[in-house]
Amino acid sequence: MVNTIFGLCLLVGSLFAGLIGSLTGLGGGVLLVPMLVLLFHVSVRYAVGTSLISVIATSSGAASAYLTEGYTNLRIGMFLQMAATAGAIVGAIIAGLLHGTTIAIIFGLVLLYSSYLSLRRKEEAESPRPSARLAKQLRLEGSYPTAGGWKGYRVYNVSGGFSLMLAAGTLSGLLGIGSGAVKVLAMDQLMRLPYKVSTTTSNFMIGITAAASAGIYLHAGFIDPGLTMPVMLGVLGGAFIGAKLLMRVPTKPLRIFFSLVIFVMAVEMIYSGLTGRL
Repeated sequence: MVNTIFGLCLLVGSLFAGLIGSLTGLGGGVLLVPMLVLLFHVSVRYAVGTSLISVIATSSGAASAYLTEGYTNLRIGMFLQMAATAGAIVGAIIAGLLHGTTIAIIFGLVLLYSSYLSLRRKEEAESPRPSARLAKQLRLEGSYPTAGGWKGYRVYNVSGGFSLMLAAGTLSGLLGIGSGAVKVLAMDQLMRLPYKVSTTTSNFMIGITAAASAGIYLHAGFIDPGLTMPVMLGVLGGAFIGAKLLMRVPTKPLRIFFSLVIFVMAVEMIYSGLTGRL
C-alpha cells in the first residue's frame, strides 16, 4: 500500500514537472531533481539518473507535437546538438568525480540563474539586419505559424550560440537536466530566434543531450527502474499536455510562476548542500 501511494505521488509530481518543462522549454529535470531529492528523499545521484531518463521522455512527448505544428527548427537543433552532446559526455564524467553535496550546490545556483532568466526575458523583436553569413550558408533561417499566417525569421551569432551550447550540454550531464535554460538563452538571446521557436527547438534537443549521458549513469548503477518508471510516465504525460497548451497559455504569468517555484527550490537545494543534509 505504501509503495502504491509513493508511486502515485511520484506520478503526479512528475506530471507537473513534465508539464512545466514542456511549456517553458527548460526541461522537466529542472523541477524533477529537486522534487525527488527534497520531497521524496531520493539520493541526488539516483535523482539525476532518473531525471536523465525522464528528460528523454519529455523531449519525445513534446517534440513530436511541435514538429507537426511547424515550430521546431530541425536544422538549428541538429547543428547545435553537436556541441550539446559533446558537453553532455564531459559533464557526466565530471559528475562521477564530485561529491553529492557539491552537485546539489551547483544545481541550486543553476536554478537561481534560471529563475533570473525567466523574469528578465523580453518579447521577441524584429531586426532589420540580415542573417549572419554562417546562418545563410547552413540555411538556418525558417518560419513559424502565427495567428496572421506563417512568419519568417532571421538567425544571428551562430558561433556564439554554438559555444554556449557546449556549456548547456555539460550542465545536462553534470546535473541531470535538459539544460533548457541555457539552450533557450542561446537561441533566444544570442541567435535572436522567436521565443516559441527557441522553446520548441530546445524541447527537441534536450532528449538527445540527456541520452548522451544517461548511458554513463546506467553503467554506474544510478538508474533504478522502480523509481524511473512512474516518473517517466508522469513526465511523458505532462509533456503531451504541455505541447497542446503551449500556444494557448500566456507566457508571462507562466514565467513568473515558474521563476518563483524554482527560486524556492534553489534556495532549499543550496541550503541542503551546504549543511550536508543530502
